[in-house]
Formats: sequence, structure tokens, C-alpha cells
Amino acid sequence: MIIYNVTCSVDPSVSEEWLQWMREIHIPDVMECGIFKEAQINKVLSEKDGGITYAIQYSCESMKDLHHYQVNFAPQLQKKHSQKYWDKVLAFRTLMEVIQEY
Repeated sequence: MIIYNVTCSVDPSVSEEWLQWMREIHIPDVMECGIFKEAQINKVLSEKDGGITYAIQYSCESMKDLHHYQVNFAPQLQKKHSQKYWDKVLAFRTLMEVIQEY
């Protein structure tokens, strides 16, 4: 299992609106691609630099599936996010492989 983690530092002035948009529009759009099995929104409890930080995690079966998403869907979805929240949200992405679940 691969976890695609998107960590977002959100300006407090748009945090409520951004969270609603993620819940109602962006994450459903990502899930509609048919690549990810599940998604979750996590709030990072240690805040710094005045922003509010969230980690959105998407799970898929393989790196091949993730690559398919990154090539065929991610550019358009990320562009839509950037156009809406330009300098109010800073995002970075990390990949993790699940070794074992308990």
C-alpha cells in the first residue's frame, strides 16, 4: 500500500473556506479518479509560523497506480487548487509505503 501525503500550511484567513472546499470539492474530485482506495484529512497539532497545517493522506495499491494519477490527473487538480488559493496555501508532497499494519 502506498500513502500519498499532501501537507498544506493554510493561511488562517482562508482556513475554514479551504477546509470546506477540500471536503466538498477537491478530495471528492481526487477520489473520483478511481486511483485511491481511501483518503483522510488530519490536522497537525503543532502549529508554527502562524499557519494552520493539515496532512491529507490518500492510499492506493501500488506505485504504478500513483504514477497513473500523477501523470493523468494531478496536474489539472493541482492547478485548480493553485488558482483558487494561490499564496494562501503552501503544499508539499511525500510518499510512504506501508510496511505493516497492526
